Amino acid sequence: MTELDIAGQVVELARRLGGPDAQAEAVVTRADLALTRFANSFVHQNVAESGVRVRLRLHVGGRTATGGGSVVTPDGLRALVERTLAAARLCPPDPAWPGLTAPTPTPAAPAVDEATAYAEPDERAERVRAFVAAAGGLETAGYCRTAHRSSAFANSAGHSARGHAAEAAMDGIARTGGSDGVARLHADRLADIDGALLGARAAARARAAADPVELPPGHYEVVLEPAAVADLLQNLSWHGFNGRQHAKRQSFAEPGTAQFDPAVTLVDDPLAGSGLPFDVEGTPRRAVTLVEAGTTRAVAHDRRSAAEAGTVSTGHAVADGGWGPMPRNLRLAAAPAGTGGDEPGAVAGAAAGDGTVATGGVPGAVVDADTAALVGQLRRGLLVSDFWYTRVLDPKSLVLTGLTRNGVWLVEDGVVTSAVRDLRFTESYPHALGPGRVLGLGRRAVRQPDRADGVWWEAAPLRLASWHFTGGASG
Repeated sequence: MTELDIAGQVVELARRLGGPDAQAEAVVTRADLALTRFANSFVHQNVAESGVRVRLRLHVGGRTATGGGSVVTPDGLRALVERTLAAARLCPPDPAWPGLTAPTPTPAAPAVDEATAYAEPDERAERVRAFVAAAGGLETAGYCRTAHRSSAFANSAGHSARGHAAEAAMDGIARTGGSDGVARLHADRLADIDGALLGARAAARARAAADPVELPPGHYEVVLEPAAVADLLQNLSWHGFNGRQHAKRQSFAEPGTAQFDPAVTLVDDPLAGSGLPFDVEGTPRRAVTLVEAGTTRAVAHDRRSAAEAGTVSTGHAVADGGWGPMPRNLRLAAAPAGTGGDEPGAVAGAAAGDGTVATGGVPGAVVDADTAALVGQLRRGLLVSDFWYTRVLDPKSLVLTGLTRNGVWLVEDGVVTSAVRDLRFTESYPHALGPGRVLGLGRRAVRQPDRADGVWWEAAPLRLASWHFTGGASG
């Protein structure tokens, strides 16, 4: 049976077993996931899994329950429906049930790259080999992964949809005795991932981060590379543009208000890559502008949060909906040519053969030309590669604390002068991106992978007026 056949069979079983008032929706996803991991500069694990997952949501007798399973035999599907019906009878009444998605045209899914969908282990291993070789003897670790998902939706209101998605990602570090460098990329095609280029960049950053100095805490002007900007986008998505958190008044978002610098435009655009064209409630997915030229325009909604807000779903329902709807393919729109990171004379250093720029002062400190243009504008500040271990302190103002990693450098008069030891920060992400605080934006967005497949963050480098570092390596 196809995924759509299975979904239709589950809905029909729910009708027969649950009675005429039962409302059911089913999502069936066949996923082929493969991962090639390396550590100590050799492949130590190659794993792959292929399976089918069925998710059923059932509303009967004014109560709602969700069930899931992976046994798609007739007996297995019947057992799933029976379990979910039994759970619904034990649930409290659900007066806020928003109903089912009505029959709605679903946009055509982006084309899937067959070579990525059915990539062999040696194709991923070849990229690992190239990454390790390009690191020039440094210790390396990381992964290369591919994923292919085929999904179908059906409900008892007569709506159905289907789609396919494929993706690839690589994330690796190179390590000297006391410093690390990172390079990562998400793509719709495995062919677009160049292991040698990523390995060379990671190694160059690791070498450039050696012998760091310690700086005192304080407010520093910064240039954030795309990996660091991806952390901003992830937390803005989870906590700020989440319709449920907004309804609970736990979000900073105020639609219609100029909360960000005019340089900031944020768009959630799942169909810009190889994404599924509908969410788990069957709502068609589309590009949603959350911030336009600094003004907050919208938050993400599923059917339940939309009904509460008196609006319509934006197609952001997720399988585990307890936290709320989240944009998961958020893009910080890059600056138009001739603005942001494109000022004449802004590039510091000479172009390297791999399309990157060696920024003067520290041999081997390699950034791309987009980032180098912003670095060239700094009088005194920090170039930050990456953030990690970020934790929310106040969800309403979205104040987070976290650490830098994988390279921080001091920039003086547009030139990198030394590596810096890692710093702890405490900062409000919306405030850091607020009016007048974005001093530069790169003109080429780079897609960064998330830990989960189907999720990515696309970001250009950012130059910000201030970032609050609250502690150094000594405390």
